[in-house]
Order: sequence, then structure tokens, then C-alpha cells
Amino acid sequence: MPPRKATTGPSRRALLGGAAALAWLPRSSVAQTAPAAGPAETTWTAAPGQSRLKPEPAKETPIWSFDGKSAPPVLRIRKGEAVRLKLDNKTDKPLALHWHGVRNKNAMDGVGGVTQPPIAPGASFTYEFTPPDAGTSVIRPLIVGGSSEPSGRGLAGMLVVEEPTPPPTDRDLSFLLQDLRLDDEGQPLAFGQVSFAAASGRLGNLVSVNGRPTPEAVEVPPGSRLRLRLANACNARSTRIRFDGAKAYVVAVDGQPTDLFEPLRATLPFAPGTRYDLLLDMPTEAGAAVTINALIGQGLALATIKTKGEPLQRRSALPPIALIGNNSLLPAEVKLQNAFRRDLVLTGGARIDKDKPGTEPVFTGDPTRIWQINGVSGAAGAAPAFSVKRGQVVVLAIRNDTAFLQTLHVHGHAFRLLHPLDDGWEPYWLDTFQLLDGKTARIAFLADNPGRWLISSTVLERFDTGMWTSFEVV
Repeated sequence: MPPRKATTGPSRRALLGGAAALAWLPRSSVAQTAPAAGPAETTWTAAPGQSRLKPEPAKETPIWSFDGKSAPPVLRIRKGEAVRLKLDNKTDKPLALHWHGVRNKNAMDGVGGVTQPPIAPGASFTYEFTPPDAGTSVIRPLIVGGSSEPSGRGLAGMLVVEEPTPPPTDRDLSFLLQDLRLDDEGQPLAFGQVSFAAASGRLGNLVSVNGRPTPEAVEVPPGSRLRLRLANACNARSTRIRFDGAKAYVVAVDGQPTDLFEPLRATLPFAPGTRYDLLLDMPTEAGAAVTINALIGQGLALATIKTKGEPLQRRSALPPIALIGNNSLLPAEVKLQNAFRRDLVLTGGARIDKDKPGTEPVFTGDPTRIWQINGVSGAAGAAPAFSVKRGQVVVLAIRNDTAFLQTLHVHGHAFRLLHPLDDGWEPYWLDTFQLLDGKTARIAFLADNPGRWLISSTVLERFDTGMWTSFEVV
């Protein structure tokens, strides 16, 4: 069934509205080959540390970080190079790192308790794979029943796989959003609270970018062309981001190239796990500023980019901002006629009394099994929700019967967001999907990557308490 023609009208509104988004779909099977030649093995040591997140007289905040650096690391490679990352766990909790957005080998997907044993305190594990696509991905802790605390203490990173021929820019800047829940003294508040897990998740009260209090400040020469890579690694916070001071053009969503477009009303939805790549030209005069704002409360500046010094002379030599290219592994269409079809229903969580606005959500039940998909809470030993042969097209109808917006991520595969009558799909590829309460969305993907794969909440307190299921490709 052919897709509708891509336009800059309804398709853009679908992306920039309420329910949006998931990731890429290859034309052929995902290659399960040995890593190609590339950088030597890198070691990250996850360990407790300290960071000045609140001004004195508050104490320094105890965090978990990699190699003692409060700034989350950005691992950069070129397409075709291998990731060889050894993780040493010097914390007191089990760990695993999920490469959110990479069509990975199953054993390297990084779900502790499913695709690998959790990395025990004092132990280590080496991730070794070659990403099949260029793009921007998030590195997040993901352990069955134990993801919220490592993330809520600060563990996160980014993987940037550069195109063989990147677009011409003067700077390539990464901004990783996190938030921590701290008391007045800068100390983390207790983890494992059922009231958070059963409702909106652990929303932080201190927002950071690149491990530092907002706003992140950057200076560039006037007239610079910038590539901005924005990623949300919060435990639970969904927001919208707005660009002030210059026109920013989206060139990739969740790591995958898209038609060039300017965000509707200069804003974009930004849920945990979401990534955007944007290109913008800075003003040509010194002292100008571009601000990236989060629509939190009255507005929160996440980053300010200011021009300083002499203007660059190469602006006139740069071509106009354009597409960064197409991913040749993405198919033009997904054949739906003989698809395997399955319904998934999201349930559980706290109850909201809509007749009494402003009252607190109420939850009664097993605090370890707060959320369910098709009536079952995710568990390491549970059977897959379905099994399909490699090469089968799968269509899922996902209905949100909870009282909350839900954000889901499909591991190991990618899908198209279908139109309501299965008469086409939105013209973009994503890997993080938001679904409003009471709504149903349909997605389609080619099950071409063998192994057991998750469909999981990106709100980590919900993931820890059951909001995930799995499917098997054989």
C-alpha cells in the first residue's frame, strides 16, 4: 500500500502535535557482522562523584558519572567504525547501558536482565558493535527493575555517528537534557517512590544541560553555521523546546534524516529518548544571541549561543541550508497487505478522579507491577508477547487505556506511524513514540533483526514497574 505524498502541511502537524514519533526501518536485514576497523577500546568507569549543581551554601550533589566527569560523555565515531566500550561498574547497583536509537545486535542492545546479565557492582562488560547508520543516539541505563536510580543520579551519554560527508558547518554542538530531584541542600530525594512510578514518573526540580545547571553558555564567531544535536535523557520529563533569535531547521529526527523543515511556531515536542538534529546560521553581528528554551513553567533557558569576535568571512561561500542526505537503508514503502497484526493495550497506574480536578492520583496495588501491556507487567522471565519469522512485516495497534501520556520505544527495529485507515504513513522515521491517554496509534515495521526485543516505556519509573513487553524474531 503506497504512502501518501510527503508534504510540509499535515505531516508536519502530526509530528509537532501531541502523538508523535519512532525510528528507522532498513530495506534489507540488519547486518550481524563483526565490528569494522575503528577506534581502540574505550573504557568508561561508572562511579560516585560530586557536582556543584546548586550555589552555596547548598552542598555539592552526590552524582554518578563516567570517569569522574560531571558532564555526560559524547562518544563520536564515523559511519562504518566500531564501538568498543568497556563499562566498569564501580557503583553499588547493577548496571547496563542501552544504546537508544541504534539498530543494534541483540546481545549489545543493553537491557540488563533481558539481552545481557546486569553488570554487577565491581564487574565489567564490553559493548562491541558497528552502528549501521549515521545519527544521534542516547546512552541510558536500562536494567529490569532498576533503571530509575542510575539515571536519576546522572548516568547518561550520547553516541554520535557522523556521516561520511557531513553538511558544512563551523561547529557541531551537543546538548543533553537531564533533570534531578534534589532537596534544598542539593541532595537527591529518595528513589523508589510508588507515587511517582504510578503517575508521571520522577520529575526533577533541577534541570541540567550537559551535566551543568542551565543555561549552557556557548560563544561562536558571528555568522557561524551550527549543527545542534539535542537529546532528552530525563527520567520522565516531557516538554517542548523553542528557538529564539534565529531560524533553526530540523534535518534529522531521532537520528534519521528528514525533509528539511522549520519547527511549527519554532517549537518541538521533546520526550525522554527523543533527539533532534538542527542547522542554523547565527546572526552576523557581534553580541547577538540564540536561545533554546524549554516550555517549563514560565519558560526555562536551556542554552544560550552568543556571537563574539570578528565575523566569519566564509558565510557567503556556504550553500543554503539543505537536507543532510537520505538513508539508503530506509525503504520507500512497507507492504501491509500480509502483515502480522497484533493489538497492545496499555493499562495500570494511578487513578485520577476527573470529577474532582486538582485531587492527587490514587494507586492501590502491587508496587512492583504498577503498569501492564495486555494485562501483563514486564518481567525478565516472561514469554514474548508474540513471535514472528525474520522478514515478516508487523503492524501493531497500541491503545493507551491509562490516565497519562505514555512514551514508548521499540528496540532493534524501526517503524512508520500509520494513518488511521492504514492508507499511508507519516513521512518521517522515529524511535520514540508519544501516545495520549485514551488514544490508539498504529505502527508498522519489518521484523528483520533476530532476537528478543523490547517495546518499553522511556519513563524509567514506569519501565521499572512493568510498562514493557517483548517480541521475538526467529
